[in-house]
Amino acid sequence: MEVLKKSLFTLIAMLFMTISSAQDKVVAFSKSYELEADKQYLAAVSTLKLLKINSYAVNLRIGWLFYLNGNYKESVAYYVKAIQLRPTAIEARFGYILPAAKLKMWKNVAAQYDAILKLDPQNSKANYYRGLMFYNVGEYSKAEPYFDRVEQMYPFDYDIVILSAWNSYFLKRYDKAKLLFNQALLIQPQSASAKEGISLCH
Repeated sequence: MEVLKKSLFTLIAMLFMTISSAQDKVVAFSKSYELEADKQYLAAVSTLKLLKINSYAVNLRIGWLFYLNGNYKESVAYYVKAIQLRPTAIEARFGYILPAAKLKMWKNVAAQYDAILKLDPQNSKANYYRGLMFYNVGEYSKAEPYFDRVEQMYPFDYDIVILSAWNSYFLKRYDKAKLLFNQALLIQPQSASAKEGISLCH
């Protein structure tokens, strides 16, 4: 009977500790949101660090707060921790891209887009920006499949249609480019870019 009482006491104590820990997390996260709203990003970071927990949520949140404060290297480091804890979480990879782009770590940015697309091949944001990275360095043939994928999903979205149109133009696919430029005009009838593209395709 004495052993049973001790076991029950231990179980109750552990339960209270778990509840207390969960409450501490909620309080810390809540405070961090308040501090973020006041643009006290480092104070928000300190609030979360007091938890002394190496969790996905804590690392993700700290990565975001460091990014907002302009501490890009620190931000990258915390996003890496989040990715390591949850490798299939796409949001952490998108988060990583923000400070990595500020640091001009373009190979790392590209690697994260590739990782996202391996997890979610139809992700429109990752396809768009991966294609844009190729487009911006003049690798139009590499950009094309990414743009095509997004345009098929969002055929009435001006940004992807006009970008795909110009990419097709630079690939000398003038018929395709002209169709896309005309589509862009349906979306934005005053588009100077679309009108210029049509004139060049004649």
